[in-house]
Amino acid sequence: MNGIICIDKDEDITSFGVVAKVRGILGEKKAGHTGTLDPMATGVLPVMLGGATKFLDYLPSSDKGYRATFLLGKTTDTLDITGKVLQEREVCASEKDVLKVLGEFIGVQFQYPPMFSAKTVDGQRLYDLARQGIEIERKPCEIEIKKLDLINCKGNEYTIDVVCSKGTYIRSLIGDIGEKLGCGAVMTALRRTLACGFELKDCISLAELQERKNKSEGFNGLVFNLERVFEDYHRVSVSEAQTKRFSNGGALDIKRVKNPPEAGGICAVYSFDNRFLGLAKNENEELRVLRLLINR
Repeated sequence: MNGIICIDKDEDITSFGVVAKVRGILGEKKAGHTGTLDPMATGVLPVMLGGATKFLDYLPSSDKGYRATFLLGKTTDTLDITGKVLQEREVCASEKDVLKVLGEFIGVQFQYPPMFSAKTVDGQRLYDLARQGIEIERKPCEIEIKKLDLINCKGNEYTIDVVCSKGTYIRSLIGDIGEKLGCGAVMTALRRTLACGFELKDCISLAELQERKNKSEGFNGLVFNLERVFEDYHRVSVSEAQTKRFSNGGALDIKRVKNPPEAGGICAVYSFDNRFLGLAKNENEELRVLRLLINR
């Protein structure tokens, strides 16, 4: 299989655990997820299959969508409800106050990654250090919150819809919202609704996937073509002769390529008969292969 299957991740399983189960169910040796989801989180987890795994490092940056629930008046070391309680405070904030503060977080800003995260600093995962009781200085990262809507309010528990740039930590966002309100906040639930251009409607659960295997129903219609995630890349179509050369790993003379990308630019390359061949880069007057989907 060369493509992407989207899993609606269950709670209390790691992203790597999902990949392992997908490999077993599909009988596919090569598989890799496109971005870690916390064990407590559910929702969209695209998994690359077969030759598509070679393209993981070249996925374009894309927006992520989440539905998150948080509780005011409490803070934990993990910024979510699973962590050790650090403080409990009186809540004086109203729904109106929450709405006002949410509006202040829309736009470009800097965010510190949480210690309990998969981010790597000097070759070490932050969560590995955090589990040892070690906290290190982290550099803030630029993020953008593009949408932040209040969906529901029940007492001091609120549910929000978020659309944000890649690299945004929703737990940190909620923690910052709580501090802005003066009472603290912890995330109690998280569901990813958008990743790599895929939505929940594109997903299947592991249980449903296993059931299809048990019933010998096959997996037709579940695996998306790899090129779907590269639709925003510059597109280049090559001739029959160029298709053969490129498919064998050979660079193409940029002067003989129609509509080439700008110097240094990456493009998605399609054959003369409209098959996705792989990714290439305009470098030193040549269109050089970065990754091939087909075997050489």
